[in-house]
Amino acid sequence: MEFTVAMIAQLLKGTVEGNPETKLNTIAKIEEGHEGALSFLSNPKYETYIYTTGSSAVLVRNDFKPAKEVKATLIRVEDPYQALAQLLTMYEQAKPAKKGIHPTAVIEEGTTVGNDIYIGAYAVVSENAVIGDGCSIYPHVFIGDSVKVGKNCKLYPGVKIYKECIIGNDCVLHAGVVIGADGFGFAPVAGNNYMKIPQIGNVILEDNVEIGANACIDRATMGSTVVQRGVKLDNLVQIGHNVVIGENTVIAAQSGIAGSTKIGKNCMMGGQVGIIGHATIADGCKIGAQSGIGGSIKEENASVFGSPAIEARMFIRSFKYFTKLPEFNKKLDELLKTVDSLKNK
Repeated sequence: MEFTVAMIAQLLKGTVEGNPETKLNTIAKIEEGHEGALSFLSNPKYETYIYTTGSSAVLVRNDFKPAKEVKATLIRVEDPYQALAQLLTMYEQAKPAKKGIHPTAVIEEGTTVGNDIYIGAYAVVSENAVIGDGCSIYPHVFIGDSVKVGKNCKLYPGVKIYKECIIGNDCVLHAGVVIGADGFGFAPVAGNNYMKIPQIGNVILEDNVEIGANACIDRATMGSTVVQRGVKLDNLVQIGHNVVIGENTVIAAQSGIAGSTKIGKNCMMGGQVGIIGHATIADGCKIGAQSGIGGSIKEENASVFGSPAIEARMFIRSFKYFTKLPEFNKKLDELLKTVDSLKNK
């Protein structure tokens, strides 16, 4: 498909600086731009590329002031990254969607299947499950007994949803996601053995939740593990039983949240964060990558880093001293020798 800069600017409610009739037919990184491509400049460290890019047009902020001549046509918008996301969403929605039920799919008795759906090859929809309108169920998905899936959800290949779990509207579950596996519950008994504690709860995903590939969300021992609306989890995230994740929280890859922890809304966590069980994390907290959280964070909008995690600015100030510890140790040894020498005199 081909568009003019003027058409793109109108869609994004932006203003054009340059030739509004410039033709665009693809999107490219600013450092890899070529004729006919639209790029964007959001991070200032990439500004150098705007003066050399081969892209025909670039999305920039309204207040962007070039340091020298820019050959590309500029489309000024409030937020270039959001504008790009809007364009990509429109492009994705314009693609023809698969519809219908593949002949190898298994739809068991008592299920309710909505209108305008796609169910791919070898997918299984178990007894009394409910699938909402507009859903796409890709090949080899398993949906357990009495599961409820809301409207306009996408379940990519290999997703497994165990019995009685509830998925809200407009959710996206990427390949290999497991929803509702048993929580890690075992009671120690005689002889250093462990007795399994039955996990009789479920998992509830509220609306507009997206779960990355091969992430696992365990069912509750009793009650529900809850992921509230707008939450985004990256690939390989582990959420333990009875955890509650507040709305619009984002968690990066390989993080693990132990059982019964309560995470507030609008939190941000880097990759490989680990949080102990039964902790409470206040709203708006930011947790740096690879941080270890050994207790609750009660202050809203706190920023922490390290393992065990401390206030982020304190960690950064302290880190320069960590690297000098061998030097400090050497000086300390010299001082102790001097003190011993003075004592002997």
